[in-house]
Amino acid sequence: MKWSEVRKLYPNQFVKIQVLKSHLEEDKEYIDDMAVIGRVIDFDATKELLNSKGDTLVYHTSKERIVLQIRNRIGLRRLFKNEYTI
Repeated sequence: MKWSEVRKLYPNQFVKIQVLKSHLEEDKEYIDDMAVIGRVIDFDATKELLNSKGDTLVYHTSKERIVLQIRNRIGLRRLFKNEYTI
């Protein structure tokens, strides 16, 4: 299903979706095709998003399209008290 169809079926609401197809452009992921899992009540949207895993998202239909910012994970290095560098 396309995002424009989802927006017509669920106007001005949060929806939980499963990403079926997407593409990358530089540091952004654009969602092209999706399956709607269901509507999410505004009060539960944050909780549902935090519990989402993998290719599952919670997004509001007021947005024109789904664009995700990709962030590289940067690990922090720490020198422990009893460690020495050579």
